[in-house]
Amino acid sequence: MAEYREIITKAVVAKGRKFTQSNHAISPQHHPSSILGCWIINHKYEARKVGKTVEISGSFDMNVWYSHHDNTKTSVATERVEYKDVIKLHYHDPDCMDDKEVAAKVLQQPNCIEAVISKKGNKILVSTEREFLVEVIGETKVCVAIHQGECPCDDDDDWAEELDDSELEEINPDFLVANENE
Repeated sequence: MAEYREIITKAVVAKGRKFTQSNHAISPQHHPSSILGCWIINHKYEARKVGKTVEISGSFDMNVWYSHHDNTKTSVATERVEYKDVIKLHYHDPDCMDDKEVAAKVLQQPNCIEAVISKKGNKILVSTEREFLVEVIGETKVCVAIHQGECPCDDDDDWAEELDDSELEEINPDFLVANENE
């Protein structure tokens, strides 16, 4: 009959995932004639556990390249966007003792889906998307069976490979030098 031991270890004790679409309005200096491009740069974020959720606070710079003055000139409108995503956690380990460590991974960097000129013609409306996966890491208990007697993995003879004298004589000491000359 086996005995059991409880081992305390770090493990993923909760997970969550969230896809977010959001809309933003940029007020450029000039009335835009057409949108030439939109891109998002400088994405930064931090994640922290709050109750049974993880909050991701972040920001990115949204840049829209547009033409104005009847498509005779171009400019870039830049706006910093700040956001807070609240991600619900699924599967929570009931034996978890400490769950303050959060690992957040970006599955989809903030990305521009669409940029259009508003009906009044004075703003640029931008649709974006982003996606995160979060894991909460904490200390938990694992129960393992202890087998009495000798463990087959304790046999170090299987791992020992020693060279005998005949194998040592077969080694060419000029091996590296011979390959360099080829």
